[in-house]
Amino acid sequence: MSSLPRRAKLKAQTAEPKDDCSFFSELSSASEEDDKEDSIWEPQKKAPRSRKQPVPKESKPKRVPRVKKNTPKISDGLEEGVTVKEELNRSVAIADADMDDRKNEVYTAQTLKTAKGKRKNSAQAPSPQRTKKLKVEATSPSAKVEGVSSETPPSTSTMCEGPCKEEDEDDFTFGQSPLKKVKTGSCPQGQPVKFPASASSLQEEVEMNWDIVQVLSARTNIEVWVCANIIRLFNDDNTIPFIVRYRRELINNLDADSLREVQQTLEELRAIAKKVHSTIQKIKKDGKMSDCLLRALLNCRSFEELEHVSAPYKTGSKGTKAQRAKQLGLEGAARTLLENPGQLNLLSYVNANVKGLSALQDVETGVQHILADMIAKDKDTLDFIRKLCQNRPICIQSSLAKVSSKKVNEKDVDKFQLYQNFSCYIRNIHHHQILAINRGENLKILTVKVNIPDGVKNEFCRWCIQNRWRPRGFARPELMKVLHNSLDDSFKRLIYPLLCREFRAKLTSDAEKESVMMFGRNLRQLLLTSPVPGRTLMGVDPGYKHGCKLAIISPTSQILHTDVVYLHSGQGFREAEKIKQLLLNFNCSTVVIGNGTACRETEAYFADLITKNYFAPLDVVYCIVSEAGASIYSVSPEANKEMPGLDPNLRSAVSIARRVQDPLAELVKIEPKHIGVGMYQHDVSQILLKATLNSIVEECVSFVGVDINICSEVLLRHIAGLNGNRAKNIIEWREKNGPFINREQLKKVKGLGPKSFQQCAGFIRINQDYIRTFCSSQHPESAPCADVTDKKQGKKKSKTPANVVLKPNPLDQTCIHPESYVIAMRFLSSIGGTLYEIGKPEMQQKINFLLEKEGINKIAEGLQTPVPTLQVIIDGLSQPESFDFRTDFDKPDFKRSIVCLEDLQVGTVLTGKVENATLFGVFVDIGVGRAGLIPIRSVTEAKLSKTKTRRSLGLGPGERVEVRVVQIDLPRSRITLDLIRVL
Repeated sequence: MSSLPRRAKLKAQTAEPKDDCSFFSELSSASEEDDKEDSIWEPQKKAPRSRKQPVPKESKPKRVPRVKKNTPKISDGLEEGVTVKEELNRSVAIADADMDDRKNEVYTAQTLKTAKGKRKNSAQAPSPQRTKKLKVEATSPSAKVEGVSSETPPSTSTMCEGPCKEEDEDDFTFGQSPLKKVKTGSCPQGQPVKFPASASSLQEEVEMNWDIVQVLSARTNIEVWVCANIIRLFNDDNTIPFIVRYRRELINNLDADSLREVQQTLEELRAIAKKVHSTIQKIKKDGKMSDCLLRALLNCRSFEELEHVSAPYKTGSKGTKAQRAKQLGLEGAARTLLENPGQLNLLSYVNANVKGLSALQDVETGVQHILADMIAKDKDTLDFIRKLCQNRPICIQSSLAKVSSKKVNEKDVDKFQLYQNFSCYIRNIHHHQILAINRGENLKILTVKVNIPDGVKNEFCRWCIQNRWRPRGFARPELMKVLHNSLDDSFKRLIYPLLCREFRAKLTSDAEKESVMMFGRNLRQLLLTSPVPGRTLMGVDPGYKHGCKLAIISPTSQILHTDVVYLHSGQGFREAEKIKQLLLNFNCSTVVIGNGTACRETEAYFADLITKNYFAPLDVVYCIVSEAGASIYSVSPEANKEMPGLDPNLRSAVSIARRVQDPLAELVKIEPKHIGVGMYQHDVSQILLKATLNSIVEECVSFVGVDINICSEVLLRHIAGLNGNRAKNIIEWREKNGPFINREQLKKVKGLGPKSFQQCAGFIRINQDYIRTFCSSQHPESAPCADVTDKKQGKKKSKTPANVVLKPNPLDQTCIHPESYVIAMRFLSSIGGTLYEIGKPEMQQKINFLLEKEGINKIAEGLQTPVPTLQVIIDGLSQPESFDFRTDFDKPDFKRSIVCLEDLQVGTVLTGKVENATLFGVFVDIGVGRAGLIPIRSVTEAKLSKTKTRRSLGLGPGERVEVRVVQIDLPRSRITLDLIRVL
């Protein structure tokens, strides 16, 4: 093992330290850790022989051939260690391995093969040293091994020994083997998910001193084996919708939001690693790199920690106080004070001709700065103070800034009235409070500080003096005073600001993520609002001076008529007759009103006419819908392409009507952040917000599914595995060759390779009635539909054999993935069903009979497939044709009358519709022109319906609720509500 001779080499060199931090080796527990590492090898049969040989102390050259001679013996011990670990794994696994495991092995082998090809270092076989470290982990999990992840990473001081060049290959890698750890976790089926032995580790492009799987697991609170699987799945370019639906057994049934959180954390860790290595290259280029600094950089796990370590080495920096003291030659004095204080004479460093050394006081100050810098950058010390702060009441406080900018408006100051004298423990503070405080600070209205109790500092200094930084020998009182001053200076000037930055950054990061997730949950709720098909609708975009824009659309979303009426300029009575004639001519009884300017007056106008039964014989109803983003969409290239020649104002009326008819198909045309359901969305990371919202749109569109023969290009591009170019190519292929007969034809589309097909195939539907109609019209003499693109087969031999005849497949209308068709057919045979019974009651009866008789676990074992995959098959066979799971959710709230704010009284019970959900409460439209707020404390789990299908754990846009009025503030137009129940 390379670390053994290297350790001996380092011990021989301790007399001549090469860098500014090498003296840490005597102050830390490095020797104890080395002894622990050495003792690990004692149980092995062959390694001890090489260890028991006396280590010659003559010279370096004689030690090198001894290492080469012993290398074969160490590699022999490797096989024994791996065998031991495999036996441990087999003791956890169930004896009778079923096809579930074999299927996972095949899939993961392909996944890892692709992922390894994309990694820079993955082509290299793991070195014997690294593999042997894995063996040590198996035999002694508690051992601290360099390069191998453990709960407590090696300290910076421990890592300062020896040249870093020798250790780059071994010690900065993700040495642990997640593959083996995966087997020790519990799987949904009670059986570990197995991976092929060929995939020995997860190799990252940028290597650090910590293991990315372990850190990811700790930060997301998800099992290590699940995190390892997720990394592999993402490395192989799998999309979140595909993983959640078709790889559930590999992720332990995580939902899409949890998977998205893991993905974001993974990207953040990789970004930190890349930033660390770019910083290392810059510092090396400047010639300022040392072994200790390299170790400290490779230990960084956050941007704040990296900034703390690298700040003094930035280009253009004047240097820290410690660096200037080192240039004066005081580093030796600082080292002597800790190692051998009895021999230190600070007077010998006094030099009247040198600035900074002219007096004893100057020398003591310089030594103090060097010691303070050492203390602030020592990993063990920082870990101790962080752990100390976790158990102490740390407060965050905000107050009104003494000097506010002249540009600050008084109204803006009033908005932050709650935070002008605010104090809260960081463990109790809410996310929306952090975002509000940050906004006030950015506007220079608030001043924010973190308050760490004095007891933390006192205990920290006591620990440092008695343990970590205790001098080795008797130190005179004047030297102990220097050490005490160094601790005070280090805490006040370096450590306290670092802790404040870390606390603020952590609170802000968590608050931003929660805000983005809340926005995402609201967006999902809105996108999955139940459609209202089969109705002719009149969309109304309200307005005063420029009138109300009208658009009547057919049940198939075709524009039937557009017009403008002026309802609020004294012409209301005359325009009423015009509206009545339009509704009668097109047999339209549903009016959709946008919630923008003049919405309240327009709603009152229609409610009055409906109350007077003006539109008889039609029974007209109306609803209010959010028009957020409609104006932006109306002038977009997409709208111009879809509705050429139509006035942009009228396009917004069309969009408003379509939002009720099919919310998903219409809202995907608008950039998600313009939809207007969120909180502090302008204050959070816009990159994170955009990525999350786009991912949720993709998830919603994919789970609902699209009929590939009638869907629009805009909707198609949001399917998992597709993008703008692929969607465009699919539409062009459809226009050129006619409708798709089955999913296999997707492979003929330009740019749609095997990976894209795998990701998108399960979310694309092919309506069988439409295909049968098309086939009968094209080939009336034959029942089956032949391949209509045989002429193109010569050019597409690589994708589809020329002799294959494409026929309709009833499974293509279901959510079953083509990779599971064989299993689906075996399941159909076991229940005695046929493809033409899909979605019919008799199919449901046969499935229920078998499930009651044998149970899903036994059936899955017989079919040699995972239970989640079988569940997807059962769902696909049971659901009727053109099934849309959005029908389980709420429809728009259609009304006939209106209520005024003045009509409300405290205690009044009303029904309303959720408009928006935030971290502090839920806004509900109760029909009075002003949304009421249900404080978040009133939304309890007991009040949420348990029988109703829910899209999120809390309330979301579109849900209908029953509320009680608690408080009415007429001057400020504020209504406080209490949730009674969800309807």
